[in-house]
Amino acid sequence: MPSMPLGREWTGLLRSAKSTNSLQDCVARLYEEARDDVFRYLMTLGLAPAPAQEAAQEVFLRLYVEMKKGTEVQNPRAWIFRVAHNYGLKVRAEEGSHISFDPQLELRIEAKAKTPERQMLEAERTVAFHRAIEGLSDQQRRCLFLRLEGLRYPEIGAALGISASAVGEFLRRAIVRLRKVGHE
Repeated sequence: MPSMPLGREWTGLLRSAKSTNSLQDCVARLYEEARDDVFRYLMTLGLAPAPAQEAAQEVFLRLYVEMKKGTEVQNPRAWIFRVAHNYGLKVRAEEGSHISFDPQLELRIEAKAKTPERQMLEAERTVAFHRAIEGLSDQQRRCLFLRLEGLRYPEIGAALGISASAVGEFLRRAIVRLRKVGHE
């Protein structure tokens, strides 16, 4: 079955889900559609894979509980990412440490068929890219990752609690900074 985009279609679907079973089905379908995006976003907040997986599940459980209470969710995608953002930061604080992305881990996962020279060049590019990302402010990084997940400026703003124009400015600054690093 083709996946349904998270947007107005889901808002209408969730509103029309009157019974507990249909609400469970809707949230389950929404989970199937967006869990990978939420998981990746939680990883960008510094959560290790296992806590990020648990946090992603918690986000959708919270959506179900809110919907069952009768709360009307205007934009399910923005709501999910807002809750993921807040909950992910809480989990990270409870863990007591921020786990930085290890670019060497990515390199170990890559295919072995590449030449040593090519692997070295790609390793250097990967490390430079990740250093550039780490050089962005937290807001710039969060806006960038949410944009990469397909959220629009108003959705990113709703998820992070900032205006759409602020999202645009954070993204503009992030792109300018990344371009400077790319040309060095």
